Amino acid sequence: GNVSFSCLEPQVVPVTFLSSSSYLALPGTSGQDEVFVSFQFRTWNKEGLLLSSKLHQSSGGFLLYLSDGKVKISLHKPRRVLTDITAGAQLNDGQWHSVSLSVKRNRVSVIVDSDVTSSAHASIPLQIFSDVFYFGGCPRSGNVSECDTTLSGFQGCMRLISIGNKVVDMISVQQNGFGNFSDLQIDLCGIMDRCLPNYCEHGGECSQSWNSFYCNCANTGYKGATCHYPIYEQSCEAYKHRGNTSGFYSIDSDGSGPLGPFLVYCNMTDATWTIIQHNSTNLTRVKSANRENPHTVFFKYSASLDQLQATINQAEHCEQELAYYCKKSRLFDKPGGIPLSWWIGRTNETHTYWGGSLPAVQKCACGLEGSCIDSQHYCNCDADRDEWTNDTGFLSYKEHLPVTEIVITDTDRPNSEAAYKLGPLLCRGDRTFWNSASFNTETSYLHFPTFQGELSADVSFFFKTTASSGVFLENLGIQDFIRIELYSPSEVIFSFDVGNGPSEVTVQSPTPLNDNQWHYVKAERNVKEASLQIDQLPQRSHSAPPDGHIRLQLNSQLFVGGTASRQKGFLGCIRSLLLNGMALDLEERAKITPGVEPGCPGHCSSYGNLCHNGGKCREKYSGFSCDCTFSAYAGPFCKKGKLISAYFGSGTSVIYNFQEYYTLAKNSSSHASSFYADMTLNREAITFAFRTTRTPSLLLYVSSFYKEYLSVILTRNGDLQIRYKLDNHQDPDVFSISFKNMADGQLQHVKVNREEEILFVEVNQKERTKFILSSGTEFNAIKSLTLGKILENSDVDEETMKANSQGFIGCLSSVQFNHIAPLKAALHHSSSAPVIVKGHFTESNCGTLAGADSTSSETTHSFADHSGPIDEGKPLANAIRSDSAIIGGVIAVVIFILLCITAIAIRIYKKKGIYSKNEAKGSENEDSAESALKSELSMQNTANENQKEYFF
Repeated sequence: GNVSFSCLEPQVVPVTFLSSSSYLALPGTSGQDEVFVSFQFRTWNKEGLLLSSKLHQSSGGFLLYLSDGKVKISLHKPRRVLTDITAGAQLNDGQWHSVSLSVKRNRVSVIVDSDVTSSAHASIPLQIFSDVFYFGGCPRSGNVSECDTTLSGFQGCMRLISIGNKVVDMISVQQNGFGNFSDLQIDLCGIMDRCLPNYCEHGGECSQSWNSFYCNCANTGYKGATCHYPIYEQSCEAYKHRGNTSGFYSIDSDGSGPLGPFLVYCNMTDATWTIIQHNSTNLTRVKSANRENPHTVFFKYSASLDQLQATINQAEHCEQELAYYCKKSRLFDKPGGIPLSWWIGRTNETHTYWGGSLPAVQKCACGLEGSCIDSQHYCNCDADRDEWTNDTGFLSYKEHLPVTEIVITDTDRPNSEAAYKLGPLLCRGDRTFWNSASFNTETSYLHFPTFQGELSADVSFFFKTTASSGVFLENLGIQDFIRIELYSPSEVIFSFDVGNGPSEVTVQSPTPLNDNQWHYVKAERNVKEASLQIDQLPQRSHSAPPDGHIRLQLNSQLFVGGTASRQKGFLGCIRSLLLNGMALDLEERAKITPGVEPGCPGHCSSYGNLCHNGGKCREKYSGFSCDCTFSAYAGPFCKKGKLISAYFGSGTSVIYNFQEYYTLAKNSSSHASSFYADMTLNREAITFAFRTTRTPSLLLYVSSFYKEYLSVILTRNGDLQIRYKLDNHQDPDVFSISFKNMADGQLQHVKVNREEEILFVEVNQKERTKFILSSGTEFNAIKSLTLGKILENSDVDEETMKANSQGFIGCLSSVQFNHIAPLKAALHHSSSAPVIVKGHFTESNCGTLAGADSTSSETTHSFADHSGPIDEGKPLANAIRSDSAIIGGVIAVVIFILLCITAIAIRIYKKKGIYSKNEAKGSENEDSAESALKSELSMQNTANENQKEYFF
C-alpha cells in the first residue's frame, strides 16, 4: 500500500507570558450553548489568572485561575458569584500540566492532567456565551480590567491551546492572522529553574516564583535569605556574655561554615566550661582480654569529629578524665616497654601515655610525680599486684582529644581483671571571643589574605572607639569591592559592588556609637540581598537586582582597621572578627604590626551591667569577672542565691556600718556609686529568714544620723511588726502582720519592699500586704544596720526598746538589705567589710527548710558543676557485670539473710547521716557485681567513705 517512511509530529508552539500584564485574546464560541477549552501550562507561581471570558451584562462569565497551586473556577453573574470549584494541587512545580474546561447544559467540568480524580463538576443555572477568551490575563482600560477581576496575571508558559476541539495556530496569531496579545514570547518557553543551582545553604529548602527563589530555613539552625547565618552562638563563652546561666545550649562552632549546630552543656562558672557527653561514661569491667583477642571499646559523642575538632581548636583548654582500675593487669610489660593497653584519639593515632601524663612519654601521672606504688615502674598498674589499684588523671593535650577508642589486652591471666571509665570532654573558654587589637593611628592597619566569599559572605565583629569615623575593613578587586565603615558617630555603612554598580546598606543609631563602649556589627551579602545590623537595632537590608551579577570577585589583601590608600583609618579597638564563621587572629598579627597593639582593655564599661546585686566588675586581660564579695549572691554574675545562716546567742550583735561602705563604693561601678551618692534612700528591698521561740525579739534595725530608723520586731504575742520612722518629729508608722505566732520555732521568710510611701510586706511567700507610710518618703543619712541587739544609745520607740531588751536568740538566714549582705560580710569577709560582731555568733545550717539538723537537697545535672576532676564518689549506673558474682551473691543472701538484715540495721543506725546523703545521690538498682568491685576498691583506699557506706 501507500507507506511513508516518516512520522510527522504535530508542531507544538509554546507561548511565554512574561509579566503580570501579559495576555492572549482569542475568538470565543458565541452563538453556541456549550464551551470547551483545553490547554497545557507550566509555572512557578502559586497564583495567576489562566483563562477568563468577557463578562456581558445579561449572561454570566467565568474565571479559571491558580490559587495556592490549585486550579479554581469561579462562575458568576454581574456582582454575584454563583459557585467556586477546585481541582488539582501543587501545580506550580515548573512541570507541564493540562487543563480541560467544559460547560454544557448547565453542567461545568474541570479536569486537570487527564486525571478523573483531579476533576471537579458542578450543576448551575447558567449559560455562558463568550465571543472572546482571555488567556493569562486581561487587557486594561486605565485601572479597570475587562475581566472585572483583581487577580494577578499569569507568568509562565502555555501550549496546545484548543477552543471547541480545534487547536489554535499560534504562528497565525503571531502573524496577526487572528486574535490579539500583549507582552508575549511566541514559539519559546522562557521559564527558568531558579533553584538549579540551589543557593539555599545548610539544607534549606528552595522554592521559587517566576522572578525569584526563596529558602525555607525551618529546622536548619540558620537564618537569612539563603539560610547562611547561624541562629546559635559559636561557644558557651558567647552565651555567657549575653547573660545566660548554666544549662543546655546548641552551639555552632564554625558559625556560617558547613558544620551544623549540636547540643552541649554550658557550665557558667568564673570560667566557662563546655561539656560534651559520649555514649559510655560508666565504669566498665574487663576480663579475658589478650593480644589475640583484645577488648576494644569505641566512644560515640553527641557531635561529629569535625564539630568536636572545631570546638577544641576554638577553646583555650580541653581535658578528659581517663581512669584505669587494675588487678594483675598492666599497662606496659616493663618501663618504656611494649604497651599492653592504649587509647586512640581524634586523628586515629595510637597513644600510650595515660591520664595526668604528657604526650610521647610512656608514663602515668604517678610516673611524672614519682609517687607510683612501685618506684621501679611508671604506672601503679605496672606493679602487677593482686589487689585493686588505679591510674587516673586528665588527658589535656588538645590535638589528641577526644578519646575515641580504648584497647585493653592484659586481663587473661589468673585473677587478672581491669575496669575503665572515661569522663565527658570538657573545654574551657573561647580563644576568639576576646581576640582583639587596638589601632592607635589613622594610617595603621592589619592585612590578611583575600576574603573568599563569592556567593555568600558574612562579617561580624565588636568595636569601640571615641573617633567620629573610620573604616573597619576593606577588600578590593578589579572592579568589585567590600567595605564596612563608621561613616559618622551614629552611622555605619556596608558598601559593596559585585558588578551591578556600588550598593550601600546604612544603619542609623539613635545614640552615638563613639561612646567607648563595645558595639556589635553583623554584615551579610548573598545572591538575594545584603543586610547590616548594629547591636540590637532593627536590621536593614537591600535586595539584589534580579538576573544581575552575583559573584563577589576580590583579589587584593583584606585590610582591617584601614584601607589600601591609608586614608580614613579606624582609631579604637576591634574584637572577635569573624569572616564566614572563621576567626582572624588579630592579636598575633598586631604583635608584628607598627601602630597596632594586641588586646584591648576596658571591658567593664560595656559588660559591667552583667554583674548584678551589687557585684563589682573586675577587668581581666581577656574579658572580665564579677566580684561578689559584697553581694548576697554568688555565681559568675552574682545572680545565684547562696544560703548563709547564723545562730545568734543572747546579746549577740552584728553591726554593718554604711558610712564606711560608701567610702569603699565611692569609686566603684556607676550604679553602685549613684545608689549611695548621698546616703539617702527612697526605697528599700529587704529579705531575710528567721527561726526563734523567743518574744519579744528584735530582728533587724537600721539607724540614721537624723534619728530616723527602721525596725523589724516580733511582739510579745509573736506578731511581726515593721516600724518606720522617717520624720523625727512624728511617731513611727507601725505595720503588723498577725496571721500566726511566728515564734514557733519554724523557719519564717520575710520580704519588705518600700517604694517611697508605698510598703509591701510578704511572709512565707503568701500574698503581699500593702501599707501606706505617713511619716515621709526619704530615709535620710542612713548610718548602720544591726542584726540582733542594739548596743548603741538609740532614740527608739518603747516597743522596739522592749524587743531589744534581749535582742534576738535564734537563727537568721539569707539577710539582704538592697544589695548588701551583712551576714555574708560578717562570716566570710569580716576583715575587709565594714562590719562589727559582738557576742556568740556562729555560722550554721539552721536556715534550711527541713530543720536545724537537716540538709537541703537540690536536683542538678550530674556533670553540671564539673570544672575540673569528676567526682568518683557519685553512684555509677550501668553496673559492671559478672555472672559468677551474681550467683555467689544470691547464694550468700539465701544463707545469711537474717545475719545480713541485722548487720544492715546496725550499720544504718550508726551511719544514718552519711546514708541519708548518699541515698539522695545513689542508684537503688546497682547489681552485686559492681558492689563487689567497689568493695574491693574501697578496701584499697581508692574509694571514699561515702562509697563504702553506699555499697554496704
